[in-house]
Amino acid sequence: LQDRVDDPTKWWKFNPADLAERERWDDYQAAYSEMLSRTSEPVPWHVIPANHKWFRDHLISTILVDTLEGLDLAYPESDTDLSGTVIT
Repeated sequence: LQDRVDDPTKWWKFNPADLAERERWDDYQAAYSEMLSRTSEPVPWHVIPANHKWFRDHLISTILVDTLEGLDLAYPESDTDLSGTVIT
């Protein structure tokens, strides 16, 4: 938050309400830890740091690609034989 106050180009990101919310940081961290501890393996969480947007985007893209490749997807077979079909 201090970076946002010190850098005039980041003033648009600052909201005075953030100061009040910061006082609840320990509560947020406790809720975060509890949420992760109640997560099962079939639906894992990915903790993505957001300090650098390019790195955040890279991680998300990598996770999506790896997940989709792991699904072994294939087009379904058709019930209709379309060989020789010409649409005019």
